[in-house]
Amino acid sequence: MKLIREIVEDIEYLKEDKEGKESLFIRGTFAQAEVTNRNKRFYPLSILENEIGRFVTEKVNHGSAFGELGHPSGPSINLDRSCILIKEMNRDGNNFIGKAKVTSEGMGRIVKGLINDGAKLGVSTRALGSLKARKDGINEVQDDFKLLAVDVVADPSAPDAYVTGIMENVEYFWDAAHGTWGERTIEEHRETVKKLSIREIEEQKLRMWKQFLSSLTAN
Repeated sequence: MKLIREIVEDIEYLKEDKEGKESLFIRGTFAQAEVTNRNKRFYPLSILENEIGRFVTEKVNHGSAFGELGHPSGPSINLDRSCILIKEMNRDGNNFIGKAKVTSEGMGRIVKGLINDGAKLGVSTRALGSLKARKDGINEVQDDFKLLAVDVVADPSAPDAYVTGIMENVEYFWDAAHGTWGERTIEEHRETVKKLSIREIEEQKLRMWKQFLSSLTAN
């Protein structure tokens, strides 16, 4: 599966006071379905709704939907770089509105400082999944789409901050033996396949499918 990232720059900052303690939140449209985005990708509503529903049930509702500061280069969640904790993700038509609390420690302090200094911040959804190229040049997200996190990015309007969204040369897989995500380049896959018989290729496909199913329950 590929690493897929989408930038959202239209977010707002909220301050809430509870029992004399002020908390900072960010809110905005974290995901959008049924439209072609700037990265020429299309998210079917059924796929996005099902996956965000899973993410809310398994992560948000259990207080484990973290987001990091910056553009992480892989699918793993690094708690030492976490800066937000997602509290809500609700559907509004074809949009999914998210609300996240900026953490009081660690990278959250940096985010608070940037906001207080007037910096323009955005969020970037991070996911794994497959894409299918359509005849019109649009890449449609497939039903193996798996949302991992919503990260905070600085100065999202800068041209080089709008990542293409896919690390084209890398495929990720769940390494059940080590309990971590592994990665291989496309070229490594090609060289491996060249050495395999038809039977071995079919066995490898079955093994990879089992690894994927394991990843759905492991994370």
